[in-house]
Amino acid sequence: MSFLSRLFSRAESVPLPSLEELLQERGIPRDLPGLDDLVPDFEHQQAEERVQWVDALAALREAGQPLPPMWPDVQEILVPELVPSWQGERDGFYYKPFVDGLCQQVLVGTQRMPGAWLTLWGVTAEDVLERALDQLRDRSRKTPFQRLPSGIYQSAYGDGLDASRLLLPELWLDLFPGQNTFVAVPNPDRLLVAPQVLLPKLLEALDGALADSDHRLFATIFQVLGDDILPANLQEPHPIAQPQRELRQSDLLHAYRAQESALDPSQGAIAPVGMMRTQQGRAISYTIWSEGGPVQLPETDMIVFCNTKGRPLGMYIRKTLPRIHELKGVPVEVWGPMRLRYEGFPTAEQLSRLECVANADQVLEILNTAPGQKRPQAQAVPPAVSQAASPVPPHLRGLNLGMQSRDD
Repeated sequence: MSFLSRLFSRAESVPLPSLEELLQERGIPRDLPGLDDLVPDFEHQQAEERVQWVDALAALREAGQPLPPMWPDVQEILVPELVPSWQGERDGFYYKPFVDGLCQQVLVGTQRMPGAWLTLWGVTAEDVLERALDQLRDRSRKTPFQRLPSGIYQSAYGDGLDASRLLLPELWLDLFPGQNTFVAVPNPDRLLVAPQVLLPKLLEALDGALADSDHRLFATIFQVLGDDILPANLQEPHPIAQPQRELRQSDLLHAYRAQESALDPSQGAIAPVGMMRTQQGRAISYTIWSEGGPVQLPETDMIVFCNTKGRPLGMYIRKTLPRIHELKGVPVEVWGPMRLRYEGFPTAEQLSRLECVANADQVLEILNTAPGQKRPQAQAVPPAVSQAASPVPPHLRGLNLGMQSRDD
């Protein structure tokens, strides 16, 4: 009997936590604007779901973000938005990675959607993204792409969401049937499409778009490979290989510069970033590591080391820095591309282990040469190890730093 009694007995019901109890535990006032409209959804939740629901309220309040409108009221005004990945990490709204360097967020009218809204609505991110994409697709049906005199195509939607149509390949993938398709989204209101034979024209249009607008989205050129959209992998001697490398580096440097405002100066000096171009047309990024305390160092092609008086000690290839095993970098906790925090400063002996591309006097001339003036010639130092074993990327081997232009 005792066995049957245990088998058929029902567990005692546990009282559900009330909204007032959960709000009080988290210090949330009951009179939050818009809360009463959401309460009926809370009343249908089980205990664990109720806790998650109120935790979502607390997350919104902590982030200074508003409560959501009612789910039935927003389904017709959802649209996706593409932003750089570093911005998605920074801003604190819902985001989902899309392609290398870009992620998608959701606009509810003009408001970016916080992730906590999903919990309060009781819907999944997949449902919201699907509805947002459907709305954008409906908006796009009657507007064709515009053919430019160069032969490439440009979006002409005029709603500020042109770049978001990268999420809808069916709108532009057949513009050049049977040819390799390349796309670019330099600004939120521009989507450029070109076949491989017109890549130089695409580059011209991309440069023009970046120069004409203060609202930069992404500079890197993408290529369609099957069902994937990937950064175009153009190899030497392709004429767009070097420009594509420079575009990718400019996106990285743009992210690093945006990141600087979020760094804590008490954790170390914020090493700046810059970009220069060699006589061979190779774009290389650099940073400056000054002696005198901890430094928060970005990952660039080159490092210029300076002493306490600000005089350069030389320019060295960043990939060879692990040869100074005494210096260990610790990742900085910040959104965007990685920075490493270093304490200490390399000695002369330690610097001699690195691969040097310009000595102190050459670096001083390079960094002080005004744009438009003749650049000094910098002799490359022979690699300390064979190229087969060298950690130096192929495009930096045998480097000569005679400069033609610089962007810092």
